[in-house]
Parts: sequence; C-alpha cells; structure tokens
Amino acid sequence: MRHPLAPVALLAGALVLAGCGGSGGSKARLSVSSAYMPQPVSEMAAGFLDIANKGGAKDELTSVTSDMGPVSVHETVGQSMEEVTSLDVPAHGRLVFKSGGNHLMFDKLKRRPKQGETVTVKLHFAKSGAITVEMPVKSATYNPATGH
Repeated sequence: MRHPLAPVALLAGALVLAGCGGSGGSKARLSVSSAYMPQPVSEMAAGFLDIANKGGAKDELTSVTSDMGPVSVHETVGQSMEEVTSLDVPAHGRLVFKSGGNHLMFDKLKRRPKQGETVTVKLHFAKSGAITVEMPVKSATYNPATGH
C-alpha cells in the first residue's frame, strides 16, 4: 500500500534541492580582463578593461580609486561623453571600457607612469566586493585589436 504523503514529501524535497543549485544564479560573479592604460602624455590618462559577470544578478560599478590620483567613470553614447556615478554590469553579460567608448579617466595624475609599469586601481561595486586590478601601461598608441 502506498503512503498518501509520499508524493508530497517527494515534491517538497525536489523544491528544496532546486533552490540549492550551484550555478550562483542569484548573485553577480565578476571578473576583470584586458585592462590597460595608454602611456599618458599629460596629467590625464584613460583606462580600459572588461568586466564580465557570469552570475545571474546584475551589479553596478559605483566608483574607481587609485593611488595615482582621482579616477572618474565616463560613459560614451554616440558622440557624447559624460561622467557618470555608476554603470551596470548585466547578469550573464559584460561591461566594456574601450577607446571611443566607456572609459576610466585619471585626472591630475600624481606622476606619469611609463610604458612597462603598472597602475593599481580598485573597482567598487554596489553588491560585490571591491576588485583590485593591475593595469599595465602600454604605448600611447596601443591598439588591443593588433597588440601594438
């Protein structure tokens, strides 16, 4: 004879296990790649990188800090560039900073780093912990598409 509560117990157990999925689906999972700074020719410089989110929840880049001086986040839409307080890192997506697009702006550099050096930045997010990134300084005319 079958026990009348067996199907209910089986369904409840399946629902509990479904909520324990190991995919990290309800959190952002951030990583950074392709970071670099073209060698600055003045007290200002730009920085570029990719932030990937392999998690199931979006996050926001809220600020960037560096011991090199103030850093602001700039968004480029069409031909217009403006400083913003945050940018979204979409779930299962990327936030890309590239020449002619979104970028980091280093204002009033304490010193001008040379090609071959690295600049340390800390990316701060609304939900995830901060990520420290070492940005290699490339030539002023560096193009990541060609590697030159």
